[in-house]
Amino acid sequence: MTENRPASRESRRVSMADVAARAGVSMQTVSRVANGTAAVVPATRQRVIRAMNELGYRPNSAARALKLGSFRTLGVLSHTLSTLGDVRTIEAIALSAAAEGYATTLIPVHATSQAGVDRVFSRLQELTVDALILNMEAPMLAHAAEMLPPGVPVVYMDPDVAEAQVIVDTDQAGGGRLATEHLLGLGHRTVHHLAGPETSRPAARRIEGWRAALRDAGREIPPLVRGDWSVESGYLAGRELARDPGCTAVFCANDQMALGLYRALAEAGRRVPHDVSVVGFDDTADGRGYAPPLTSVHQDFADVGHRCVASALELVRSGPPPEPRITIVPTQLVVRESTGPAPAETSRPAPA
Repeated sequence: MTENRPASRESRRVSMADVAARAGVSMQTVSRVANGTAAVVPATRQRVIRAMNELGYRPNSAARALKLGSFRTLGVLSHTLSTLGDVRTIEAIALSAAAEGYATTLIPVHATSQAGVDRVFSRLQELTVDALILNMEAPMLAHAAEMLPPGVPVVYMDPDVAEAQVIVDTDQAGGGRLATEHLLGLGHRTVHHLAGPETSRPAARRIEGWRAALRDAGREIPPLVRGDWSVESGYLAGRELARDPGCTAVFCANDQMALGLYRALAEAGRRVPHDVSVVGFDDTADGRGYAPPLTSVHQDFADVGHRCVASALELVRSGPPPEPRITIVPTQLVVRESTGPAPAETSRPAPA
């Protein structure tokens, strides 16, 4: 009895020469098509692409990268993907990179300990990228300098990183000041603050701006209350603020917590903005649909992403700058119907 065995076939990677033979063109033409070069007649390009598909050809990106000295890829490390700001910033980076002909490799860093962060960084040596963008805060980057791949340029998004040469950041403190000064300008004696989590650097910067504006105006600085960026945390903290009859103005560290505050104020019978004016931060599309529409500090995430990518590519092409370079993207206050004049009995300035 003869055992039926499948005929063995030698597996061989399809080469550029195979594609050229199938399409009836030179290998140089195949290379141009594979690299996206425009100088190929459209009909010829379609013939080469058809041959690639028929043969199952895939360009050897690693070999091409070695030849050209570029992987056409940017690496993005992010400590969280759970907040709206981080998601929109990473989206902006990816879109801006794509517009420049670069792919994006995203590496989430969910480690809760420094050892866990270090383990992620130790694997970066294997990453085939032209530059790195670090959406991480300074305490997590304690050992980054000695663990980053040698020769790979880095753009940081935290100005507190001591060894950072190129930084792109949003003016968080300036946004906090804008929100607070707007409310003071409406006649409110002081401004309460519903802050983000204690571990967040953007939250800390927004607190700085709030406090500085009150201090410069000679106003009382109330104790802040904290949330965790979520609607529910805004509601729980908002219940505390709603019980304070002296609270007529609240600056919330993001729009989601402002929505929770809306609910807490409504349950306490306090109207926005007639009894309490509210300002958020982020200027989300949802905030524009709140009732009433939310006054908010606008962050230009698209501009942040564009500047991160532009800075990374400049490092790739020109090398490190002679001096540290910090790019601060400004914020803007967008005024809507959630803010108004202070109630008459509380509109007098508080004593300095």
